[in-house]
Order: sequence, then structure tokens, then C-alpha cells
Amino acid sequence: MQPGVIFPQTEIGDDPGAVRAYAQASWELGYVHLLAYDHVVGADPVVHQDWSGAYDVHTTFHEPLVLFGYLAGITSLELVTGIVILPQRQTVLVAKQAAEVDLLTGGRFRLGVGIGWNAVEYEALGKDFSNRGVRLVEQVELLRRLWSEESVTYHGDFEHVTGAGIAPLPVQRPIPVWFGGRSAPAYRRIGRLADGWFPLMTPGSDLDAALAIIGEAAAGAGRDPRAIGMQGRIAYGAGDLDAIGQENAAWQTLGASHVSINTMGSGFESVDDHIAAIARAATVLVDVR
Repeated sequence: MQPGVIFPQTEIGDDPGAVRAYAQASWELGYVHLLAYDHVVGADPVVHQDWSGAYDVHTTFHEPLVLFGYLAGITSLELVTGIVILPQRQTVLVAKQAAEVDLLTGGRFRLGVGIGWNAVEYEALGKDFSNRGVRLVEQVELLRRLWSEESVTYHGDFEHVTGAGIAPLPVQRPIPVWFGGRSAPAYRRIGRLADGWFPLMTPGSDLDAALAIIGEAAAGAGRDPRAIGMQGRIAYGAGDLDAIGQENAAWQTLGASHVSINTMGSGFESVDDHIAAIARAATVLVDVR
């Protein structure tokens, strides 16, 4: 399993020095990838008085693809979006941005995608929230062609490109596309289309059920379910290294290809706190890879 970190989006603040320090420390500690969440705008709960989302207008989010352009120049980490909310973005523009990140990192990039849950964000970006799942399928098909072909003509129900292409093409042709999601339709899409997936649960019965759906969908599409990567996510929590090590071992037993440590939500007040936490976690995650 390849160990990595989850970029502490909502707690790292707006200091570029803190961003740089965290990424460089992650690499120096032996982690091999960094995963970042995506949200473009947050809802104002004063306006949306029934708001119950996990994030709002006060929650900080660095834009992942711009962030990765910066990090590509200061670290050798593999960079991972986990996830970009693809249906609220222009497909061809995402293809271009992803290709650039892949070039700048020398092919150390995975594009994680999903459909999201925030209708306020979709409205602000001028995209339809109601059909985001079916649009995602076309988007992934088009992305892979744009990354692999000099000139693309594609006409689907939602996406249309006539004799156009991006240049330069990425190092990886195509860039690996990993999926998020936590529903039966999402699991079926993962089985049919994804290079890998990001489970939103810990090892247990829910994960077993999800793996069964993914495996069935993969087999139905003529794919080997074992070829679909899986990235486990471990919460740092109170910093119990025994518990972290046990969960890491559980992911390894399940065949996960990657695992990442999440230090958000642990009450830390500075980037130094986050760095200290990933340093402690490295003693049970990095040393056993």
C-alpha cells in the first residue's frame, strides 16, 4: 500500500508558507501522495436558513488544480484530487488543467471525480444538479479521449466537441480517473468505469457490500474487479497509533492499493500541529509500506 496524506483544506488557512511547509514535510516524512478535497463556493447559512451541509461560506478551500500547479514545483509527491466535482465544471477545461498538472508532476497525478451534493454550488457555476450522474459518465469518456488523441470529435447527449484537442498532451495517456461516491449507482459506475475509488467508510459490512456491487458491475462490463484501485482513509482522531495501525492493516487485508491519513477534525490550531500529527502517524504508516 502506498501511504499518503489528506491536505487539511478546511484548517490550513490562507498562508502560502503553511501550504508549502505541509507539502514539503509530507514528502520528507516518506508519504508518497497528497489528496485534496474540492469545493468552489460555500453556501451562506444566513441566506439558506435550512442549510445542513458539512461546509458553508466560512469554510476555506484551496482550488485543487491550481494548488497542484504550485505544489508540483516544490515537492515530488503524487497529487490526487479526492474528489473534483466534475459535473459542475467544464469537461474540456478540466482535461486541459489536469493534463498540465500531469506534465508538471512528470505523470504523478490522479484525477478523482464525483458528482457532489451541493445544489447551491451547481447553481453558482451554471450547471444542472439534477442530471449530474449521467453527465459524469460522458465526461469521463471525453476526458480519456482528450488525453490520448490529438484531435477529438465527440457528440454525446451533453458533451460536444468537433475536431479539437488539447496540446500538450499529458504524460499519462490517459490520466487515471478515480471515483468517489456512496450509493449503489455510484458503486456501479465505479465498477464499469473507474481506475480506482475512494471509499467513504471504514472497513466493515458497509464496505463489503459496496465491494460486492463494484465487483458485480465490473464483471458485467468485462473488467477484472481486482484491477480497480482502492484508497482507504484513516482519521487521525485522538492520535491513537495502535488504532491507526490496526485500521491500516485492515485496509491492507482488503487489498487497498493506497491509504491516507486525515488530520482534520482533531482540534489542531496550526499547520505545525498537522505536521506533528502526520509525523506521528508516519511511524505506523510509512515504515510498513
